Amino acid sequence: MKISVNGESHDLAATQLAEALIELGYAQMTVATALNGNFVAASTRAQIELNPGDQLEVLAPMQGG
Repeated sequence: MKISVNGESHDLAATQLAEALIELGYAQMTVATALNGNFVAASTRAQIELNPGDQLEVLAPMQGG
């Protein structure tokens, strides 16, 4: 299915958010996620179903000051 990830179109086989993060290469990273503008806690990602056209934002913490 096609969804937008950080503003770029991706065609994913995953149907759940947790699976999508693995498919996108974020499996070993600590990230924050928002789906369609709503924050999604890491503990609930496996229960979140994706739909065509969804907009996913994945943010990794940055160091610096």
